[in-house]
Amino acid sequence: MFTFTELQEKINDSISNEKIGREPFSLYDPINYTLESGGKRIRPVLVLMACNLFSDNIEKATKPAIGLEIFHNFTLLHDDIMDHADIRRGNPTVHKKWNENTAILSGDAMFIKAYEYFLGCESPNFRDILKVFNNTALEVCEGQQYDMEFENRSNVTEQEYLRMIELKTSVLLAAALKIGALLGGADKSDANLLYEFGRNIGLGFQLQDDLLDVYGDAAVFGKQIGGDIVANKKTFMLIKVRELAKGKDKNRLNDLLLSKDLGRDIKVDAVTEIYNRLNIRKIVQNRIKELNHKALDYLNRVSVDEYKKSELKKLAEKLIKRIN
Repeated sequence: MFTFTELQEKINDSISNEKIGREPFSLYDPINYTLESGGKRIRPVLVLMACNLFSDNIEKATKPAIGLEIFHNFTLLHDDIMDHADIRRGNPTVHKKWNENTAILSGDAMFIKAYEYFLGCESPNFRDILKVFNNTALEVCEGQQYDMEFENRSNVTEQEYLRMIELKTSVLLAAALKIGALLGGADKSDANLLYEFGRNIGLGFQLQDDLLDVYGDAAVFGKQIGGDIVANKKTFMLIKVRELAKGKDKNRLNDLLLSKDLGRDIKVDAVTEIYNRLNIRKIVQNRIKELNHKALDYLNRVSVDEYKKSELKKLAEKLIKRIN
């Protein structure tokens, strides 16, 4: 069995050897720029890890794994335009380094190239694999649409938020595992169990991001703390605090959310103080623990030897426990 680090290195080496392009090269330069900027490569590694549960030959999963990483990076290209983001992984975003039209068109080309990498896989489960990828690609778009709509709504519910992050974030992790399992020769039952494992881990991962934005270390988190609070972003934490705040806390919270001229630090500190008073951090941590427990229950039911699951269990713990 390969370790996460070994598979991560394998994916990085494979991507570095995959120079994408032909004339006009200006269409493909932003694609290579994006792929060369790094990232944790969690999704392609999950493809290989799931394949490795059922097969020692993971080479057959490498191309689809790269295809999934290309798709993931395509979504980031377009997300950065919609979010007006200037920096991604410490580098200027494509629409800032080039322009928006280039970012849109190169993103479209990335989506097409992702399919090309899937078409290169030889598997008796090819049709099912392509269905998983196609459905997931559509779901990610649906999640992004919900996220944009929530920006103009004040009444987003907990259930709606969890559905949005499931579509925007967790289904891609889930799909990576299911695709890898099918490539490795798993039956549909085991492939579906791994999908549910990934879906729950993905939900916990995003809730952890919500926590990190408030309670994380900026040096470790990679961006300034409190950005979600400043933007009044409908995170799980904000939804819970609006649900639980009463009296003075409710009035103070509404004033903070409506204020246009508060200093950044003042707003972040004031909202965090309400979070602390209403124990929001503990509420979110408990939900993350529930999701992690549910995820591991699905993984435990996968019909392979327990030692083969150890790397996935370690990865799940690492993704979930990024903050105390």
